Formats: sequence, structure tokens, C-alpha cells
Amino acid sequence: MTDDVSVAAPPPPPLKGSVRQIADALRRRAEALLSDPKRRPVVLSALLAGVLLFSGLGWRLLRPPEIAVVEIQPGPVEIVLSVVARVRPDNLVDVRSPNPGQVIRLLHDDGDVVAAGAPLAIVRSTVEQAQTDANSARERAARAELDRAQLAFNRTRTLADRGFASAAALDEARATLRSAQAGLAAASADRRATAAQTREFTIRAPMAGIVLVRPIDNGQVISPETTLFQLGSRNGVELQADVDEAYADVLRAGMEARAALSGSDEIFAVRITEVSPRVDPATGGRLIKLAPVEAANIPPGRSVDVTIIVDRREAGIAVPRQAIIDASTEPKVYVVNANGRIIVRAIETADWPSLNAIVESGLASGDRIVLAPADTRPGAQVRIRVQPSVSTPGS
Repeated sequence: MTDDVSVAAPPPPPLKGSVRQIADALRRRAEALLSDPKRRPVVLSALLAGVLLFSGLGWRLLRPPEIAVVEIQPGPVEIVLSVVARVRPDNLVDVRSPNPGQVIRLLHDDGDVVAAGAPLAIVRSTVEQAQTDANSARERAARAELDRAQLAFNRTRTLADRGFASAAALDEARATLRSAQAGLAAASADRRATAAQTREFTIRAPMAGIVLVRPIDNGQVISPETTLFQLGSRNGVELQADVDEAYADVLRAGMEARAALSGSDEIFAVRITEVSPRVDPATGGRLIKLAPVEAANIPPGRSVDVTIIVDRREAGIAVPRQAIIDASTEPKVYVVNANGRIIVRAIETADWPSLNAIVESGLASGDRIVLAPADTRPGAQVRIRVQPSVSTPGS
């Protein structure tokens, strides 16, 4: 009696030849496998799975690619210009000394609130004070001389009235009195001049405000060009920005704008108060000034993001700039028609630096614009994936 030994069948040789020959070979193998009743269910299941797999792969490979589009929906559009502004007080004054010298005392520091005329610093004025004292003494001497001349004139006039003094003596006394009066006036003027010069060595606040900067220290020697203090008013702030001359020409006083402190999401309303008529030759820009509509407490020097509203359109069209082809020469976009094919559409856009291009002509409501034109080509059959539409472009 011999034992049954099962021997594994060798693997079939690899298929070679044309597609038709490979198909015939597969069919013969399938018929051979199906002729075996034990293997028939397994073979049928494998064939069914293969058919489903190849059908799915074929469907995926042959179906049109999917692309993202945005559907045009005209709506309110703002033409805006965004700039970065700096906050400064309504009035900003650099306080300097009219005379050179050494600072011997500082009376205020950064952040101090001062009244108009309040002393801020004292500069050494030894010589000027001595000159003031000398002129005060001269004034007192001239006043005493005037008193003496007045008494002499009074006596001479009395004697002349009684006939004991000549007219010549009276005239001489009158001339002496007038000379004394003139001498007193001159001495008083000299004293006031030197006193005023001495007072200039006490630096005073030209207006009420807050000390923003004090860049000097006690003992420092200064010149008339040295800034001792920077004072800012406390009754309001303004925003200043430099705008390129190409866009500043359309700005006017009274235009509305939105502002937010850099790094903050809180928006407050501002308005243009002034557009400088002068173009800075160094920057090619024009200075614009804006003021908050409502009182705001913003520290000077703070940067603010400002969006100026240049124009509003109730039924405008805006598209992302990445959807435009040849934007600087002959702008055009890819549009998906009703049959799912890509067509080219020429458009006209506003010459304005906005984040999204503002379309003047060439598009209508319902047009489906390809967002990534580099991913397809004209005439291609595609499937669309609609993205949220653009209504209000930011600058």
C-alpha cells in the first residue's frame, strides 16, 4: 500500500504577447479553472472582484478631473487703500533752549503732565544774572538822579515865580529833569532786557500737555539745537501716513476709513482730515492725516492699520488675483461653461492695488471662474468644486 503524496502544481508561466493574446490566455486559464468543480466558486469570486476593481480603476482614470471654481455673484464691493499710520498728538512741540549752557536742574520727566508756562529745566546763567543785577542797580541810580532833578526843578520854578531866579536857570533845571527822565527810561529798558534774557535760562512749557520724551540729563551742556523735551497735547490724537503719489491723488478730506491697532482686531472709525499738497521727493509720497470719529486714547507712536474707503459699488464683481492670466498685459480668466469645458474669457480690471481684482467688464452673474488656471487648459473637460464667492476685496 502506497501513501498519497500531494505535489504542488508549478506556477503558470508569465503571460507574454499582445493584449489580445494575453486576453485569450487568461480566458483559457479561466476555462481550465472553471472546469474543476471544486475551484469554480473561488474562481468566480476572483473574477467578479477583478471586474469590479478594474471597473473602478477605469472609472477613476477616465472621469474628468475636479477643479476649484468660484461662481460670480455681483454684490457690494469696496475699493479701498490700506496704509500703515502712526499716532501722534494733535500738537507736538520740541522744546529747546534759546541759549547754550549747562543744564543744572531738570524739573520734569517722561510721562509728566505739565501746565502751560510751567518750568521744565534750568540752565546755568551766572553771567546773565550778574548783568541783570548790575542793570537793576543802574535803574535805581537813575531813579535817584531823577528825584534829585525833580526837586531842583521844583525849587527853581518857585524862585522864578517869585522873581528870584532867571528864566535861563529855569530852562536849565527843566533840561536836567528831562535828561534824568530819559536816563531812567534807558536804565529800566536795559534792566528789562537783561531780566528777560535771564528768564530764558529757565525753560518753560509752551503749552499744556504731557512730556513724551526727555532725552537729556542733569549737567549736560546743550546748544540751541538740542531738544530738551518733547511735549504732546492731551486734547486728541491724529494719525499720519505716507501714501504713494499714484494713489494719493484720489484721496480727499472727509473720506471714511477703518482703523485697527496693529495686532488687534478691534476696529474704530477714522476720517481723513488733510491731504498734503506736497510730494516728498525722497519717498515719492504725500502725507495724509486722519482723526478718529470718536475720542480715542492711543499712545503716541503706536502703529495703526488703516483701510481708506475710496469708492463703493452696490453690484461689483471681484475675483482672486491668482485666477487671472496675463494680468499686466491682456487679463483673462478660464470659465467653465454649461458642458463642463474650459473656455477663455477676456476681462478688464480696475487699476487699483486691491487684494482681489475688481472686474470692470467681461464677467456676469453665474460665471464659474477657475481659481487655479495653471492646473488645466482651454478645452479640457472638468468637474467643478464651487468655493465661496468673493464679495468685498481687501486692499
